[in-house]
Amino acid sequence: MVYTFGLVKHANIRYRDSLNRLARFELVAMLRALSLDCDVREESLGGADFLSFDCRELSGQELSYLSGHSSVFFLSRRSGSSLDPLSFSSADYLEEDLPEVLKYKGKTSASFTRMMLNMALAQTPFLFSSAPLTVLDPVCGKGTGCFCALQAGMNAVGIDMDHKAVRESVDYFSRYLKMHLLKHSSRSLSETCGKTAVSVHEFVFSDTKEHYQQGDTRFLRLACADTSLSPAVCRRSPAHVIIADLPYGIQHAPQFGCRPESFQALLSRVLPAWKKALLPGGTVALSFNTLTLPSQKVVDSLRAAGFSPCEGDLFSHLRHEVEQAVVRDVVFAINDTL
Repeated sequence: MVYTFGLVKHANIRYRDSLNRLARFELVAMLRALSLDCDVREESLGGADFLSFDCRELSGQELSYLSGHSSVFFLSRRSGSSLDPLSFSSADYLEEDLPEVLKYKGKTSASFTRMMLNMALAQTPFLFSSAPLTVLDPVCGKGTGCFCALQAGMNAVGIDMDHKAVRESVDYFSRYLKMHLLKHSSRSLSETCGKTAVSVHEFVFSDTKEHYQQGDTRFLRLACADTSLSPAVCRRSPAHVIIADLPYGIQHAPQFGCRPESFQALLSRVLPAWKKALLPGGTVALSFNTLTLPSQKVVDSLRAAGFSPCEGDLFSHLRHEVEQAVVRDVVFAINDTL
């Protein structure tokens, strides 16, 4: 049986080919999570971009899972030269506008962030857990990674040293909940790490009033703190997945307190802390600018911190040009600590 999935067309022509290639690897990863080792092909039909593959008949639950792909908007089964649209229940928990509305300079694409999240989840044993998973973005900026996780129905924890960015994220999500009439609670609390008290703002909410009353809720925690304090912020809810878009070193470079910090020093300092905040079997996904931070250094740093980097055809061709000064790569690694 041949399935053909339609891809969203990206406005940036130079970036479009790279995104289609990443979309193909993402779909391969998601299919492998379903124990389907399929040859996924990029196709152009009537001027539109598609991904096609042959496999057994997919169930409604499997189609719902695959509908969460970052770039797919149309699912069909091919019959001769015709495409038969498929019905499925959307996997989205919140509206797709959540990670898109808040605009700011240097924002990571929501579709790229969802791609990282989907590929990371596909490497974990938690993917089809009945309980909501928790995603940590330890350098969250204004929260795109957290909002992508919430949209997909997961809990999210975000940490950043930029007080203004964290405050803007808190204000934005508060407005979002009210605008969409979502039942929720909001509070400020403190998490202690040694002698350091970290201020955290927490939202508890649900997609419907009925679910909220039944206790079927999700949470978002946003903390203004150094990322090395991730274990304290995640003490009550360790992460199943970590996604982090590291500073590119163009407009923003790493900071430790008031001092500049090299990328190598940053990784050596924070990766052991991130590992403590991640459950055994969990996955970390790091994206970065290879012009300021070579991929091999990231892999070596992950190994030195006790992670097992993911290897093979799925992970060796993710490098792509974003702009003249940014050639981005993504590395995935497993916390296989027993």
